Formats: sequence, C-alpha cells, structure tokens
Amino acid sequence: MSVKNKVQLITYADSLGGDLKTLNTILVKYFSDICEGGIHILPPFPSSGDRGFAPLTYFEIDPKFGTWNDIEAIGENFDILVDLMVNHISRQSIYFEDFLKKGRKSEYADLFLTLDKVWKDGQPVEEDIEKMFLRRKVPYSVFNIEETGKEEKVWTSFGKGQQSEQIDLDIKSQKTKQLIKDFFNNFSKHNIKIVRLDAVGYVIKKLGTSCFFVEPEIYDFLDWIIKLANSFGIELLPEVHSQYETQYKLAEHGFWIYDFILPYTVLDTLINKSSEKLCKYLKDRPKNQFTTLDCHDGIPVKPDMDDLIDSKTAQKVVDVCIKRGASVSHILTDKYKDKDGFDVHQILCSYYSALGCDDDAYIAARAIQLFVPGIPQIYYVGLLAGENDYQQAKETGEGREINRHNYTVDEIEKSLQREVVQRLLKLIRLRNEYDAFNGDFKVIDSPNNEIKLAWDKDDKKCSLFIDLKTNKTIINYIDDNGNTVQYLA
Repeated sequence: MSVKNKVQLITYADSLGGDLKTLNTILVKYFSDICEGGIHILPPFPSSGDRGFAPLTYFEIDPKFGTWNDIEAIGENFDILVDLMVNHISRQSIYFEDFLKKGRKSEYADLFLTLDKVWKDGQPVEEDIEKMFLRRKVPYSVFNIEETGKEEKVWTSFGKGQQSEQIDLDIKSQKTKQLIKDFFNNFSKHNIKIVRLDAVGYVIKKLGTSCFFVEPEIYDFLDWIIKLANSFGIELLPEVHSQYETQYKLAEHGFWIYDFILPYTVLDTLINKSSEKLCKYLKDRPKNQFTTLDCHDGIPVKPDMDDLIDSKTAQKVVDVCIKRGASVSHILTDKYKDKDGFDVHQILCSYYSALGCDDDAYIAARAIQLFVPGIPQIYYVGLLAGENDYQQAKETGEGREINRHNYTVDEIEKSLQREVVQRLLKLIRLRNEYDAFNGDFKVIDSPNNEIKLAWDKDDKKCSLFIDLKTNKTIINYIDDNGNTVQYLA
C-alpha cells in the first residue's frame, strides 16, 4: 500500500455537518473528486481535552460523533488517516484512573513516567528542566493516590493547569509497547490506511537534553513503530515541529515528513511580494512530504523556521497577520527564544484571513501548494476559504479555535457557492487528475516579483505563473488532444 499522490482533506469528525454520518454524506455529495487522496479525521475518539488530543482510548469512537461503522463507511470511498497520540493518553483513561486509585500497585502503573524513572530520587532538578523544550511551565503534574494518600509526580509534556489532561506514556515499557500494538491492530481491523504519530518528538526523555527529538534514541523508537505499522499494512506520518534539519533527517531515514516550512514561506512571499526565499527553498527540499498551509494548529514560525528567517522580518509578517485578526502562541523556554526576544511559536489565524481575505492572493497561495512536490493536505476551513471565528476562540478560551469553525450543512452549501471556493475546487481537480504531477518538477528562474513552476511527464506538461504584484495566477497545460490550454485560476 502506498500513499496516493492526490489531495487529502483534514477535518474534525464534527466540523462538516456535526457528525461522521453527515460528514460522509457531505464528502460523497460535494467532494468525491476533491479529496481523492483521503481524509485525515482529527481524533474522533473519546477525549477529555484539547479537542480530541487527550484520548481516553483508541478502541472506541466517541458516540457523539458516531461509531466505527461510520468510519468504515467513509473508508469505502476514501483512504482514512487518523492520529495516534503516541506520547500521551488522557488522565481520564481507564489506565491512568486505575493508577490514580492504586498507585504503583496498578496493573497499568508501568505505562506512565513517574519521575523516579527520570531522576533517581524522583525529585525534578531545575538545571535539567532549563535545558528542555517545554510546552508548559514544568514537564510534570502532581497527583495524589487514592488508596495510599501518597503523592506521585508524573511526566506531562502538554496541557494547561497544574494537573494536565495529557499523561505521557513510557515508551520504553513493554506494557506501553503492547498497548500501541493493540491500537494498531484495532486500526487495521477498521481499514485505517495512514496513522499520524502526533507529538512523537517528545517521546524520549533524557536528562541533559531538550527532551525533544533526542538522537539517536528517537530513531530506535521510530524503527520499531514503523516495522509494527507496516506489519498491519499501515503507513506512518511522524508529526514533528522542529528546525528544518530535523525534518530532513527524518526524510533521509525514509519517513514521510510534514512541510512545515511552506505555510510561513508562502505567507511571507505574498505579503512581501517577493519569491526569492520561496524559489530558493523549492529547489532544495525532500520530496517525500505532506504539504499544508493550514491545519487545526496555527501557522508554524518557531522552531520550524529557525535559521531560515530573521526575527525582524518575521515580526513584520506576524504584525500584518495580527492586524488581520490573528493572535499568536509563544515559546515558553527562554533558551529557545531568539536573542532579541522574538518568541512566536505559531500564528493563530485562518489562512484566508491571514491573506486579508483577498481571493486572488488566496488562490495564488493554494496554487503554490498544489504545485509543490508532495501530498497536499487541505484543512476544511481552508477548503471553504473560511474567515477567523473570533466567537469560538473567545467562548473556548483557546486561541487555536479561531481556525476551527464548525460548519452546518447550510453553511457548507452557501460556502460552495462562493467564487473563491469554486476557483479552489477547480485547481484541486486539476491537481488530482493531471498526470504531469506524477512526473518531474522544476522551478523556472524568474524575477523576484514572479513565480514560475512546472511539471512534465511524457506528453503532459503543466506550468504555473504568478504575478506577485497583482496576485494573478495563470496555469497552462497540454490537454489530451495535444493542445495548450490556459486558464486564469
């Protein structure tokens, strides 16, 4: 089994119509020729937080979304990708609840990283913590065990508050490895084709390091889990937000990777009207990538763009987005901020809003994404050219919810009538259907205020021209009769 070189859709189980049954109806009715590469269904499992990313189990589908039968029904027409939060599981899972009750006597105790597995006496050392790439103020939570009254400190990479909802798993434990095997076995039974390893960069905890993508130990884990996944006929997609050299090491190791450089670079290109950085980047990048512009998180800045941008220029791009309604998330650890204090982790904004709701700029951005080598993933809000949802962000207190609007069927149908959405769908159909995209890619030298990209396979040729002064996007291709067809995207 191999990943299809066609467009994939990313969506929550309830974001296009409210549940999985309605999602399937919408997909078949409106998008059957759009997401031919498959559907990434963001965690549809029972969860206690982080919009699905604190799963209680992978053996069930949250009843409010539907059942495994609904997943299988979608799988009849589309390859399905789901997430495995390989780094953590919910505080409210049966595994951790049993640990909270019985402590070390729990049959699940060894699933978790109590701090004595990291520090000999179980007491955290500030000097070690200062070296870590933190996603919360401290990398652990403190819990009281019901039967003993004893206090336990347990590693928690993510989560808000003193007691995180996301409890890290000890991937060195045989119990954890068996649990992961059981999860993959269940995925295979329900015909899951691809599994995204969410937060896999955090699985190795080693004192004296950042505790993020720790080499070479991370490769031992990845080698083990890819062998496991392949035994079930499942492809893996590691999700690692890190400096580009880390991504390239993963690619060299034979993994699919995410192109987290492209979203910011395209934004910078269209805001600053210069293709210089983009074209330089496109000439030298791994091809085995999944490309995105938007997703359920924000537009990546640090650490993904480290060594590729300077903070002054980046701050100007960020400021433009903020004027257009964005907010930002920050790097917490001083060591990983820029020397001048620039600490933007992600820009929280819909991509359409980040481009000023300019239809031509938006189509230019998507045309670039669809012409770049790799598997294009388009987020559901982006597919419908959605604007910032300020109300949802305010009501939830979660900045990322600005780009997580839940569409009713009526809203979807109205969005499909918009010209910008129809223009995007036409672009996607070309990307899915035209055989030149399975051939050779090249960046054609051009002035900095233009972009020229081309694909070539046998008698099929396709080229993209963008005038950055006007955001005018022109595509030329050879049709089945050998004639050159040109259209203004």
